[in-house]
Amino acid sequence: MSAANVDPHDPIAAYDRIAPMFGSLAEQRMRYLDRVDQIVISHIPPGSRSLLDVGAGDGRRTRRIAEAGNLTEVVLLEPSQGMQRHGAQPAAFRTLRAEQLDSVQGRFDVIVCLWNVLGHVFPHASRVEAMRQFARLTSHRGRIFVDVNHRYNAAHYGTARTAVRYLRDRIHPGVKNGDVVATWNVEGAPCSARGHVFTHREFRSMASASGLTIEERFVVDYATGRIRRSSLQGNLLYVLSPALTAVE
Repeated sequence: MSAANVDPHDPIAAYDRIAPMFGSLAEQRMRYLDRVDQIVISHIPPGSRSLLDVGAGDGRRTRRIAEAGNLTEVVLLEPSQGMQRHGAQPAAFRTLRAEQLDSVQGRFDVIVCLWNVLGHVFPHASRVEAMRQFARLTSHRGRIFVDVNHRYNAAHYGTARTAVRYLRDRIHPGVKNGDVVATWNVEGAPCSARGHVFTHREFRSMASASGLTIEERFVVDYATGRIRRSSLQGNLLYVLSPALTAVE
């Protein structure tokens, strides 16, 4: 690929750069991450043994969830080799993007795709396809856990910014409305990655198109980790299952 064709906001390149400080970034959001993990662990189906983590980062959360849920067969997918090098040991990573899930075989009792990993998948059709692969890879009684950054999280983004986003969605609806660029400070220099922030309606449509049923939705405060009643006060965590499971 020529320099002219390199994506300056490629998420993998960004995570390679932030890998050494990823632990510190996670620490800043630990109350949110811990609450999400607690919900995942409490909803693991009885008798589960296998776990697939799509976008495993440094693998530390994967290990905590696996140990708490007594999951002995663990597969970690992480496209950033920088994140792998700074990851929890021992851990066996597969260097794959979520867009490459069609190359993964087997069935898993638990699939996790956490901390808006799905928001780094582009374009929209690829996000839907990734979720379709979740459905294919889930065992008969398995569950899928996905949390996404909520486009209308006024508690985090502010009332004015959220109102502008809402009005734009009403006036000019489109799958690209949630496209954003996230920027971190890495040793005094900006590091950016393209991402996507979701609405519940958008995610529900994607789940339906992917053959998934939303079993539960949680609104989790991004600052405190508290469960909120209003979707305007947090990010969205979904518990999903293959659609056939819900009608058996």
